[in-house]
Amino acid sequence: MSGVMATTASGTSSGDAAPRGWGTPGLRAAIIGTGAIALALRLWILFSVGLMSVTQYDDGPYFGSAVRLVYGVLPYRDYAFVQPPGITELMSPAALESYLGGTAWALVIGRFLSVLAGTAAVVLTGFLVRHRGALAVLLAGGILAIYPISAVSARTVLLEPWLVLFCLAGAVAVFDRDRITASTRRLAWGGVAFGFGGAIKVWAIVPVLVIVVLCLPQLRRAALFAGGVAAGFLIPVLPFVTAAPARFYDDVVVAQLARIGSRVPAWERFNSMIGASKSLTSGIVIPLAITVLAFVIVAQLAATWATGRRPAPLDWFPLASAALIVLMFLWPAYYSAHYAAFLGPFLALSLALPVARLADGLASRRAARDRPARRPATPWLAQAGLILLGVAVLAGAVAQAARPTRWSHLDRPAVTLRGVPKGACVLTDSAAYLLIANRFTSDVPGCPQMVDSLGTDLALGRGRRPGSGAGRDPAVSAAWHQAFSAAGWVLLTPKSSVRIPWNPALLAYFHGHFRLARHLSTYDLYVRDGTRA
Repeated sequence: MSGVMATTASGTSSGDAAPRGWGTPGLRAAIIGTGAIALALRLWILFSVGLMSVTQYDDGPYFGSAVRLVYGVLPYRDYAFVQPPGITELMSPAALESYLGGTAWALVIGRFLSVLAGTAAVVLTGFLVRHRGALAVLLAGGILAIYPISAVSARTVLLEPWLVLFCLAGAVAVFDRDRITASTRRLAWGGVAFGFGGAIKVWAIVPVLVIVVLCLPQLRRAALFAGGVAAGFLIPVLPFVTAAPARFYDDVVVAQLARIGSRVPAWERFNSMIGASKSLTSGIVIPLAITVLAFVIVAQLAATWATGRRPAPLDWFPLASAALIVLMFLWPAYYSAHYAAFLGPFLALSLALPVARLADGLASRRAARDRPARRPATPWLAQAGLILLGVAVLAGAVAQAARPTRWSHLDRPAVTLRGVPKGACVLTDSAAYLLIANRFTSDVPGCPQMVDSLGTDLALGRGRRPGSGAGRDPAVSAAWHQAFSAAGWVLLTPKSSVRIPWNPALLAYFHGHFRLARHLSTYDLYVRDGTRA
């Protein structure tokens, strides 16, 4: 090509050389820029819903388990907990703040850490594809930065932002440009990162299996990676398994696999996966999902034609992972919208990588057709396109931030629990209220250590909820009767009926020993008879 390397739309040369480290100033700007947009959007969401507001049920058990741990109370052994202990260990440093400023500020720290985890995932996504150029970075990082479920799930302590963070950290270690690294150290440490991701949520097994297949037929590399995964999972998990092996199995394995409940429609699942508005109907969501799938397939085929090369292992990694994750999300009856945050990076990479390959291939073909005397395509056009793409990502973030939020009328637990003495034994169906009101810990001997009311039903009832017969299980009934017997106060939220397995015996005990102390909107605070309120 007349000795001059043509500059492609991806921001790198069309040859094999690729920037090392952070690369060119354009690459650095793309990585830092998408990370900054992600951070700003996630902070905006966090502050708009309130630092000390109850916006999610799950953050109560996840952060509450860390508070229990720093007070010497172990999950599985001392209370039911239906997830691996990775999030408990991650949040333990933040939970130490409960000794100084109370559990409310400790939870706020945990929420800020989750925002940083969600932001770091965007930066790692850009870092993973930086050798493909600024276009790949802007597309992959930009899509993940404004992916609605990823942005919303990072506002508080949920599993998905941390699961994604460790999976991406493992991918950055395992992949050397387009292929699996030849470095045994990087393979092992990448496996450790994926393994700890599995200690947060077992879904990490999906990208792990994909990488193991990509390592084949070199069994030694696959075994080395699998060994790192095993170490990353077992080291943080084994202490808890050793303390209560049977309970750990029932809580983490049986309760999750045997979940019984009404099935969430497939179109609602696709709606959250593609990040569409909740106001859309099934007649719109299904065609949108098919359009996304068709775009990925066509882009891959076009990129293969333009470059004359088949997709590299880096291309297959997000494609196969995304396909398996979608199938995993469609299989069980239960599904929650924030689950789609785990799909976010794989979907972003599946969309971005073939587009960047296609642009690179087309630019190379055009340069090859140029006569030696002609100058290659002026780079300013490609740079202008990248700037416009960056503006589009920023506009997408602004649009996300401008969306009306459903958390505009949130209860303040500190008001609801005013008058409850500190250190009192309070039982509730949602631990987040007690954490924010600084009434989560108790100095009353025998106070129940329950952090997850619904998880207790699932674990002791072998996957059953109150609506599917948990109240008829003797173990579930006994656990709740014991909890009510030891409690001095009870806070019932609007969803208490789907978390507490009310049966005639439990209802009779409750109404016979507690009286209403305060009613605020639909939240009811009860106190044991004979206790001054």
